[in-house]
Amino acid sequence: MTKMLIGIDDSLSAMQAVEYVARHFGNNKDIAVGLVHVLPNLPAIFWDEGHILSDAEKQDRKRVVDKWLVAQQAKMGPFLKKARDMLVAGGIPGSRVDSKFISDSTDAGQSILEEARDNGYRAVVVGRSHHSPKHALGATAGGIASHGTGVVVMIVE
Repeated sequence: MTKMLIGIDDSLSAMQAVEYVARHFGNNKDIAVGLVHVLPNLPAIFWDEGHILSDAEKQDRKRVVDKWLVAQQAKMGPFLKKARDMLVAGGIPGSRVDSKFISDSTDAGQSILEEARDNGYRAVVVGRSHHSPKHALGATAGGIASHGTGVVVMIVE
């Protein structure tokens, strides 16, 4: 089975990447697709304040961070559902579409590549960001293109 990983966020370019996979690979009976979203970095308010936390403070902080993570995942829920629906409408069986969140990442592109390599994905598909003046492809897509050895990298316009 050929496994493809799509990096997804709430952008139009991410949905264009999903649509591309659905249109060009939807009739392939030997394909599985993973949708991966890299959660934003933990806000500074949750960082250690420079002192050793007591066990009670650690538990309180963990509850707040966990609540924040759940809220971030819930915010992405509609986009993941839309992406899944597009893939299924394109012919990919729902049983072959998975989704995953990655947290504690400092580099979304590297995290996506690690996910691909660690879990046997043969291709990574991402949308090209149009709002990055530093990178023609966008920071995430550019990083994946630069470091994506060992996997097929598709950057969708």
